[in-house]
Amino acid sequence: MSWYVLLLAALFEIVWAIGLEYSDGFSKPVPTFVTVVALIISMVLLAQAVKELPVGTAYAVWTGIGAVGTASLGIFLFDEPATLARITFIGVIVVGIVGLHLASGGH
Repeated sequence: MSWYVLLLAALFEIVWAIGLEYSDGFSKPVPTFVTVVALIISMVLLAQAVKELPVGTAYAVWTGIGAVGTASLGIFLFDEPATLARITFIGVIVVGIVGLHLASGGH
């Protein structure tokens, strides 16, 4: 169950990271509110996940999923470059996430 909680925490991390762009330096109230709420939810869920998962593994997976999701959405939402190198290294992060999950005996 803790892996699912961690995944949900990482999804909320993506929301708050993308929200930073929409909040325009916290100058827009609604996107700022969504960003802050997503940040709080993400942290609370991460804290719950590390009750059962090693903190190093959980944090690495959380940030990895957040990085992959945010970088991918940056390409689609903000016209950030989708170069071969960028896609390749996003893929490397995915391999690392899967590897950490498998190495920890996660299901």
